[in-house]
Amino acid sequence: MISRRKSLQTIATGLGAAFGSSLFPEISRAASAASGGPKRVIFFLQNQGFEPATCIPAGMKNSGSLAKAILPEPISALEPYKEKLHIISGLHGIHTSPSHSAFFGALGGYRGSDGVAPSGPTIDYELSKVLPETLLPHLCIGMDSIENMKAKPTVANLSARGAGQPIFMHSNPNHLYQMLYGGISSGEIRSHHEARSGMLDRIEQMASAEGKALPHSDRERYGEFVQGFNDMNGLRERLAGVSDHLRNFAPEVDDRYTNPEFETDWHDTLLDLGVSALKSGITNVLTIGSGRGEIFGAWKGLGVTEQGHNLGHMVQEDNPIWIKIRQYNSRMLVKLMEELETVPEGSGTMMDNTLIVYTSNNADKQHTNGANWPVMLLGNCNGAFKTGCFTQLDGTRPINALYTSILKTAGVNVDRFNMSDKMAAKYDSATGPLKEILV
Repeated sequence: MISRRKSLQTIATGLGAAFGSSLFPEISRAASAASGGPKRVIFFLQNQGFEPATCIPAGMKNSGSLAKAILPEPISALEPYKEKLHIISGLHGIHTSPSHSAFFGALGGYRGSDGVAPSGPTIDYELSKVLPETLLPHLCIGMDSIENMKAKPTVANLSARGAGQPIFMHSNPNHLYQMLYGGISSGEIRSHHEARSGMLDRIEQMASAEGKALPHSDRERYGEFVQGFNDMNGLRERLAGVSDHLRNFAPEVDDRYTNPEFETDWHDTLLDLGVSALKSGITNVLTIGSGRGEIFGAWKGLGVTEQGHNLGHMVQEDNPIWIKIRQYNSRMLVKLMEELETVPEGSGTMMDNTLIVYTSNNADKQHTNGANWPVMLLGNCNGAFKTGCFTQLDGTRPINALYTSILKTAGVNVDRFNMSDKMAAKYDSATGPLKEILV
């Protein structure tokens, strides 16, 4: 039998991992650079790789403007937004050893592998510490087959707050809705929220009492478990404090939540929840994992019957299956931009202060060595980033340099991200940010 203490540790570990070390860390916030810089950042990672030909306009071999170019069919939905787009080819992630996936290494810029714990923080978490403070610094959502999302509503594959400290993605929109908006709901959602809240309060009290009886050497570790419940309950209380504000942003709950026909119904509702969390100010960092950083994933709602690992063995260029998947991604990117453009902020809109990073957790393809890691950026953040262009790099700068660049625009004085001098001597031809993407 599992002891009560062991069961409490198991539950609290999951909660703590899902929300980082603390939902409301006491950290200093760096102001965005005077010339611009993001107030929020969205990372969108599609699994199975990102074939360069699916995003680079035909015949475009060298860096240049996108003004007269026609975007490839897979990303054609972005054609009206070319002035906000920067396509980058030639970054590398060889040092992450991606193969099927780089897992935490995709956003961490270090070696990652299936079942291997993160060796350091990922860029999304690091940004959550320096961007304007919010109730929930970092929200991760993961999209997969309906079976996988139901069986494992939370998984940790892409984001981490430090070595051995993963952050979980939310994949069940019903659970996520209860967490964010249960306190302002009615009917069954409110009943579930109140029951869950009461349970978590009692478990936190029990866990705290249990910890006092532990040997001194175990108390610090067990304290992290208890903190998971404290963070969860603290978030609920803070959300309750802004309930009137949240009512303006909570999505409408419909049959897609409780009776999805396809997994894409849940994908869409998860995106709605992510958008609402950004617009309401609950979070400033959103990470979207389509395929959840693994080799699986399904899109039956798009008419794609193939799923999982087999998709990764298909050539993506001119493949009608991958055209559908990438077009679906592009429509999601458009929705993110259009929704943020509806909210005034400063002298413009929220989108004017937002950077969207679209790439893959697996470089360019399945079974890759990571020699080319294509990326699309959307948003110039009041002139901080170059847009409306394509940049072809020479393959000597790592994805870490991109992350360094984003940190720089967020006001962080850093020359490298997660890369020692020894590693940089082997994998990076320069120091500091990518001058090709910054104004």
